[in-house]
Amino acid sequence: MTSPEAQQKLQILSDEYQKLQTDLQTQVSALHRLEAQYTENTSVRSTLSTHPEDSAIYKLIGPVLLKQEKAEAESAVEGRLEFIGNEMKRVEKLIADMQEKSEGKKMEVYQLQMKMEESK
Repeated sequence: MTSPEAQQKLQILSDEYQKLQTDLQTQVSALHRLEAQYTENTSVRSTLSTHPEDSAIYKLIGPVLLKQEKAEAESAVEGRLEFIGNEMKRVEKLIADMQEKSEGKKMEVYQLQMKMEESK
């Protein structure tokens, strides 16, 4: 492989690696947001469990507070927890796949750099 070709290929591989790293960071940030939402909803669930069945529970919709039955509120929170939990699993799998691809790309860059060093 000639030097200009090798340099071009190295640049392409490096750019691909950088994009993977950026995408990976985006997914890690998304996972942190999901974890925060999960924690918040877990807190809401535990707060709801301490209230008696006939408690007045209100839900904020826009600028308005609407009265809601406790069972309905608990059901909504459980649904959110299930959805967020599933999203967390999906994002965790995506992160693992991206890390694997990133490591592969990193090895390609390293191997190409080694070949370039040997040919000097």
